[in-house]
Amino acid sequence: MRGMMMNSPLTLPVILERARQIYPKTEVVSRMPDKSLHRYTYADFYKRARQLAEGLQKAGLRKGERVATLMWNHYAHLEAYFGIPCSGGVLHTLNLRLHPDDLAFIANHAGDRFLVVDDVLLPLLDKFQARAKFEKIFVVPLTGKPVPAGYENYEALLSSATGAFEYPQLDESDALGMCYTSGTTGKPKGVVYSHRSTVLHCFAVALADGVGMTCRDAVLPVVPQFHANAWGIPFACVMVGSKQVFPGPHLDPESCLDLFEREKVTVAAGVPTVWGGILAMLDSAPERWKLQRGMRMVIGGSAAPESMIRAFDKHGLHIYHAWGMTETSPLGTMAVLKGSHLEAGADAQYAARAKQGMPSPFVEIRAIGDAGEIPWDGAAVGELQVRGPWIAAGYYNPEEGESKWTTDGWFRTGDVVSIDADGYMKITDRTKDLIKSGGEWISSVDLENALASHPAVREAAVIAVPHPKWAERPLAVVALKPGATATAADLSAFLAAKFAKFWVPEAYAFVEAVPKTSVGKYNKMALREQYPSWKWE
Repeated sequence: MRGMMMNSPLTLPVILERARQIYPKTEVVSRMPDKSLHRYTYADFYKRARQLAEGLQKAGLRKGERVATLMWNHYAHLEAYFGIPCSGGVLHTLNLRLHPDDLAFIANHAGDRFLVVDDVLLPLLDKFQARAKFEKIFVVPLTGKPVPAGYENYEALLSSATGAFEYPQLDESDALGMCYTSGTTGKPKGVVYSHRSTVLHCFAVALADGVGMTCRDAVLPVVPQFHANAWGIPFACVMVGSKQVFPGPHLDPESCLDLFEREKVTVAAGVPTVWGGILAMLDSAPERWKLQRGMRMVIGGSAAPESMIRAFDKHGLHIYHAWGMTETSPLGTMAVLKGSHLEAGADAQYAARAKQGMPSPFVEIRAIGDAGEIPWDGAAVGELQVRGPWIAAGYYNPEEGESKWTTDGWFRTGDVVSIDADGYMKITDRTKDLIKSGGEWISSVDLENALASHPAVREAAVIAVPHPKWAERPLAVVALKPGATATAADLSAFLAAKFAKFWVPEAYAFVEAVPKTSVGKYNKMALREQYPSWKWE
């Protein structure tokens, strides 16, 4: 039909050029390894990202080849986010918290040709470099020390650019980046993101009912840039012109709070374990930090208990729940209140905010139970399935027979959920973490969130352990707050007021800290290995 719209491809260079034209004075602030602050503008970032793109082409990078990064959150990683895809390459962020064996496997499976690495991470690279097949390794000299022999200097790579760079012909279906799952079950699996999926995902992240950043915001992703592209936040910030504040390797609560105050941060994002430490520090000295009133804190990775949401509200900080996976780019749902919730009481609002929320526009959700698709009544549960334009359609070079996709194109997430009449999804557990006791299902997530609301509890994870009578029973692994005391009987009595009797654990293991995965979630696989059985009374 004549008179239709222009056919403009959705590619990353359009976002980069917009940053130059509209937001050249916007700041990018990075905490360096020595805790000093590096500052420059989007105009500087634009120039250096293009220098990187040209330098990689001059180094021999061909379209579609993978360039890995082994880097913390900072300005040079942002340059890689744009420079690598704009050169025609594929950005592959390596999760520096994985075991060196996994890093070697991932680099080889992806076919990474080049690597960009922080100089402070060279000791980690040394543990797997001999098993990887990097042709060239470019070192970012964050500390100012000379780059060791055998490596190439990242700054020299940028200096090799002539400034005559022109973007290659890019189709919106071309690969832009790839990430690997954290590998808690089996080998890590690769997910490839296209230019189109990433650009569309940017819009979803920046929506008011998404993360909601604007050109007036200062945004700090505590979530690492090596984990699901920092939830797409750096891409979306460049698109809308937000100031970006990067914490570098300093992710402790005091360093984060210092940046929140110093840079007037209005939006931050991270996993619940990060926010738990920050909340404890705010509670201990509420007058010490002067944060932006109404600062928005996005929580993903695992469920945040309602008690944490309420506690941050008392400090004038607003938590938003989000849900997603590496396979979903990652934003899938967001917990924002509808107008009807504003007419309800505070308890109803907190209950809604404690759920994982509504699907983002263009993301479809359903849950499948034993009898098929479950009703949206907030009670029935089933495995969450999703599909949409930024949901993966398959893994990169999967093993034979390896599929988590249905025949009609839905991705099976492995999350067990309910969905209420308003379309709000609530995760009740992972399929592998549900506890079946005496033929009845128990949600480890619900128990963990309830335990976390106990005033003496700092961290709590719940796993199933074998039981001679009931097949499985819940074991609660609990870390108490410094100076706090609580017994197993105290915690059982606390839970008894909230759950049916058969849900309440009889077994508690008190530890200094609950083990975490590479992305900050409770490592239940490690707990199951640590507690394969329990001596029942």
